[in-house]
Amino acid sequence: MTGIVLFHHALGLTPGVTAFADELRRAGHTVHTPDLFHGHTFDTLEKGMGYVQRTGFGEVIERGVRAVDDLPADVVYAGFSVGVLPAQKLAQTRSGARGALLYYACVPVTEFGPAWPDGVPVQVHGMDADPFFAGEGDLDAARALVASAEQAELFLYQGDQHYFADSTLASYDAAAAELLLDRTLTLLRAVG
Repeated sequence: MTGIVLFHHALGLTPGVTAFADELRRAGHTVHTPDLFHGHTFDTLEKGMGYVQRTGFGEVIERGVRAVDDLPADVVYAGFSVGVLPAQKLAQTRSGARGALLYYACVPVTEFGPAWPDGVPVQVHGMDADPFFAGEGDLDAARALVASAEQAELFLYQGDQHYFADSTLASYDAAAAELLLDRTLTLLRAVG
């Protein structure tokens, strides 16, 4: 099966993130879940983003890069929200990437290189009325990525929640989360 590096969202490496990783493990995949926050977890997005801002986005990304130093290069990089930053950077810049799964966020490809790498499939997932994903430029970046890359898919879900696939949060949307997981497993089977 496929090796996956899954980066957590701004609440930290929470039970919801590990539960999602366990779903992928049950499907037979090997999943690594680096802790970019060194054990810190938060109960609100504002507190989590405050930690990210104090730490620095660049440092959070570099923690993700350092976290894979001892892992094989032929993995799928996945990230939830702020975890998309190291996932997308590694998928674009670390030779051997097998794919990318970008949940709730996407940055312009030019943040990490001139173009999305050939032969690296990518999926972007977000809600169509999520004020962060749809309202802060991520949806535009995802559409541009899909338009410019050969193996790129954008999946929009109806709703306005950001962390809709985290089963431990009030924002959880079971139907959307099930579809997200199914589409994720489809990509993992294709690259496996």
